Amino acid sequence: MASELSLLAVHPHPDDESIGMGGTLARYSAEGVRTTLVTATRGEVGEILDKDLDPKEAAPRLASIREAELRNAVKILGVTELDFLGYEDSGMAGLPRNREPATFWQADEEEAIGRLIRVVRRVRPQVMVTQNEFGGYAHPDHIKTHRVAIGAFFYAGDVERFPGGEPFRPSKLYYTAFPKSQLKKIAEAMERAGVENRFSSDGEPPPFAVSDDRVTTWLDVSPYLEKKLAAMRAHRTQIPEDSWFIKLSEVLGPQAWRLETFERVRSSVDAPVPEDDLFAGLR
Repeated sequence: MASELSLLAVHPHPDDESIGMGGTLARYSAEGVRTTLVTATRGEVGEILDKDLDPKEAAPRLASIREAELRNAVKILGVTELDFLGYEDSGMAGLPRNREPATFWQADEEEAIGRLIRVVRRVRPQVMVTQNEFGGYAHPDHIKTHRVAIGAFFYAGDVERFPGGEPFRPSKLYYTAFPKSQLKKIAEAMERAGVENRFSSDGEPPPFAVSDDRVTTWLDVSPYLEKKLAAMRAHRTQIPEDSWFIKLSEVLGPQAWRLETFERVRSSVDAPVPEDDLFAGLR
């Protein structure tokens, strides 16, 4: 159906989708929106924090482990379709791994944009969501995801530059966003509870925090919190039970993960600011 509502989320590694917008994916899936997740890599050089695994034994097969975790997470969230861009994890910024030719950081940008455009033209999303220009915490794969997603958003309608398939231009583009005010409240609560504070250093907000005035879209995902937390827990290699992600929900309760926030950066339709629906102006 041409009028079917469709949401495309583009993220670098397994777990980014659940942490940043798991409740959002669960909400729109429950509402009958076609939800598609594209993950650039399988996170093959990530940490292995699952205590049931021997890190040395598991490291060579981490890509398949994390893919299985991701497939479990998207099943919990009700995501309609999962696609991989097919690149390797580039590792943290400044590591020799960044220079490996098969990594996403080294990928030909035009080729990567073309791969994503094929997905855009097939699922025809009115709404696209991805990383901001800083890439969260300046991880090479996050930055590259931003650039590739932006390219696909703007060029999916250009069949001369990227031939193949029916041209399509999404209506709205969003970045996941973590407002400073929200992170400050979380940091204060964690300090009061004596839990490791990952949200500030010497009173300064973390690098992935953005000014509140950049946040346009505030979604209350309270009805989908159980699914979000279950999806996060599905990423066992990254989010074990004793991780600060889980401790945060124990300290703050539903407040910890109740809000998912976004920055609307492009819209061809009239929509309010602030808004509480990624599809505002489209239905």
